Amino acid sequence: MKALKQTVATLFFLSLLAIPLLLKPYHTTEVSDIDRNKAIERFGFFFEDATNSAGVDFVHIAPELDSKLNNIMPQIASMGAGVAVADFDNDGWNDFYLTNSGSDSKNALYRNLGDGTFEDVAEKTGVASLNEKGASMGAVWGDFDNDGFEDLLVYKWGKSELFRNNGGSDFKRVDNAGLPEKANINTAIWLDFDRDGKLDIFLGGYFREDIDLWNLKDTKIMPDSFEYATNGGRNYLLRNRGDGTFEDATEESGLTPRAWTLAAASADLNNDAYPDLFVSNDYGVSELYINDAGKRFIDISEKSGVGFSPKSGMNASFGDVLNDGNLSIYESNIYEEGNLLQGNNLWMPGGKGDSKEPVFQNMANGFGVENGGWSWAAQFGDLNNDGHQDLFVVNGYVSADKGSSYWYDFATVTGGNESIISDARNWADMEGRSLSGYQNSRVWLNDGNGRFTDAAPALGVNDKDDGRAVAMVDLFNRGVLDVIVASQKAPTRIYKANVTGDRSWIAFELKPKENRSPVGTRVLVRWKGAVQVQEVNGGSGYCSQNQRRLHFGLGSAKAVESIEIRWPDGSRKEIRNPEMKKLHIISQ
Repeated sequence: MKALKQTVATLFFLSLLAIPLLLKPYHTTEVSDIDRNKAIERFGFFFEDATNSAGVDFVHIAPELDSKLNNIMPQIASMGAGVAVADFDNDGWNDFYLTNSGSDSKNALYRNLGDGTFEDVAEKTGVASLNEKGASMGAVWGDFDNDGFEDLLVYKWGKSELFRNNGGSDFKRVDNAGLPEKANINTAIWLDFDRDGKLDIFLGGYFREDIDLWNLKDTKIMPDSFEYATNGGRNYLLRNRGDGTFEDATEESGLTPRAWTLAAASADLNNDAYPDLFVSNDYGVSELYINDAGKRFIDISEKSGVGFSPKSGMNASFGDVLNDGNLSIYESNIYEEGNLLQGNNLWMPGGKGDSKEPVFQNMANGFGVENGGWSWAAQFGDLNNDGHQDLFVVNGYVSADKGSSYWYDFATVTGGNESIISDARNWADMEGRSLSGYQNSRVWLNDGNGRFTDAAPALGVNDKDDGRAVAMVDLFNRGVLDVIVASQKAPTRIYKANVTGDRSWIAFELKPKENRSPVGTRVLVRWKGAVQVQEVNGGSGYCSQNQRRLHFGLGSAKAVESIEIRWPDGSRKEIRNPEMKKLHIISQ
């Protein structure tokens, strides 16, 4: 059966290459490049590239791996470039951490100075020089010791590292925390899966943990299938003991498959107040796990509809796209006209949101968010404060020689049998060729009626970098969402949102009794017949983490009827007629 699937895959890829004119792919609706005044008039906002004015000067460096991989080094080393947002010093201004990947390259921690500029304090706080051994892939903030200051987990190819925040002044490495000694981790999130008030960790492995990418025994490190690979790295669920250490709870929790995990995110998808888990895998199917009252996770991937079609999953994020109080899942994949038409997935919930085993349907094509190129991170957020959650997606794989493409060789190998695809020696030399390079990010604006329109060029998002991570954050405390984009071998960019002043908003900074971060807290806002839900998570997208605050655009609303807060322990609080255009700091 497996051989049959591989044969079909080979024929599929080669047929696509031979008859591109027969393909009739869905075309994303775009708008023409217009000036800022017209952008304000039509969309209610535009983006200004504020990277230089903000004082952010960071360029990602790719990892340098074993020379046995030189033939395909550009794609093997194409991971990393992460961004994670938190107010690490509790001064009321959002800061952000950037990961690098090259040997001896420095990570950066940009402290917000509150005047529109940032200062890199990674060196003096002890979180800069982390790439002497291994390569940083990303980072996530989480207050694992509940002292009120966000701690930092840096996940790596090699040994991941955990740093305790010393009152916002500096960081101290936590030795013997219980993290795996050696693993090739490509995603990590914080979640309190057992609801004991202490943050736990999920780590997603990519290459097998016994593979040292700098000192290879052989080159048989690639997936054994392009569709159903089972030789990837293991995943980890680490339970917080409460004494500064973590214990491995993976096997007892049921999270044992060996896939090629690139992204994960957690949210309550069946309204039982326990965090569920969505895992996005390369070379395979997606996974959805429902939390069984903190005791274990139940795999409902196939039952739910998300685990049928194998693709190249690279993102996991949640958004209430219809303002109906239900979370959808967005997963990025590959869309290259004439070559590979996987397309991104927008998993929309069906039936009642409180069903123990929810069912999802992919509506990406109908909603206009399928063709994102070779997509990576994607985040939901109301970019123009019109009351609807928009979608910012970055893309591009390997941008090299514009005049030559690696696609034919790529498709030929990935459609081969296990002995061919799994050995890197069998992959044709890239020879400086591009593979889905020089792509433009998508800024898909939600019209509230089930349709998104890509307005990226018109809004000022024109870079052709190989984007990896995206974070949405109010960097300047103005009641709007700015966007940070981290890219492979390119500068990090700060897109400052300029939103028309006639649109309302409301935001929340939440302080539970326990789980101080406050991952898992859910807010439901009701206004003008609309209801929108958001949940604080411990990392989402790809190598990305948004701000802790929950930001709701309200459009032309004159009042908010009510908000309902559900704290991580399941208790609830309702506030009626809260003040708009204000950041509310609410304690449990």
